[in-house]
Amino acid sequence: MGHSPRWSIVIPAYNEEKRLPLYLREIMAYFDGRGETYEVVVDDGSQDGTRAAVACLQDACPALRLIQLPRNRGKGNAVRRGMLEATGELRLFADADGATPIQEVEKLERQIVAEADVVIGSRALRDPACRLRAKWHRKVLGRIFHTMVRCLSVRGMADTQCGFKLFQAQVARDLFSVLQIDGYGFDVELLFIAQRRGYRIAEVAVSWVDQPRSKVRVVRDGLRMLRELWVIRRNQHRGLYGPRRAWAWPSRVPRDHK
Repeated sequence: MGHSPRWSIVIPAYNEEKRLPLYLREIMAYFDGRGETYEVVVDDGSQDGTRAAVACLQDACPALRLIQLPRNRGKGNAVRRGMLEATGELRLFADADGATPIQEVEKLERQIVAEADVVIGSRALRDPACRLRAKWHRKVLGRIFHTMVRCLSVRGMADTQCGFKLFQAQVARDLFSVLQIDGYGFDVELLFIAQRRGYRIAEVAVSWVDQPRSKVRVVRDGLRMLRELWVIRRNQHRGLYGPRRAWAWPSRVPRDHK
């Protein structure tokens, strides 16, 4: 059996035949340029030509894997499935629209080297070097949702919902193996569990540009996410999250790794 790749990039893709290929090419060019081993894992429950678009790229990139889900059950389910099937030492999930450039992963990696277990990209933290463009209604509703998240006791984080998060392998296995929520609220559930299991979480500012043809319906999905906050609390009271696994204590990434 071969060695595990250093990187796994997990992309939840639903009906993304138009936007996904460009981002995949950017990811592959970036990691090929680094000269490090990697895999790209795409989960898909699509009804358009997403699978065919990925297949066209697989001939040129054997590191590209497609997990064909039988149906679309939500972003949380897709990310969970991809993370648990990934094999890399470091596991990033990124949105298929490429809203955050793949080069931003270097900022997250530095925090892992500095001994974080989970690193989340943030659109809320201020950094003059970061480009941020978002529609006003997403900003307003995002602030309302974030206030509700703080009430849930996920504290100390400015942006729980950015689709750009990095994990050490053991941490990803531990967290995603108990994740329950299939919808967009999975990010909050993930961080809720991580805080209660004592993982070191870092947040860094990243560039993010709102992309056309967004899958997020702000009002409908916002209301659904508020309901999912209640579900997280219910799951906690039911004991569904529990303590971290004995094997989940992460090994450290060497500080001098290039």
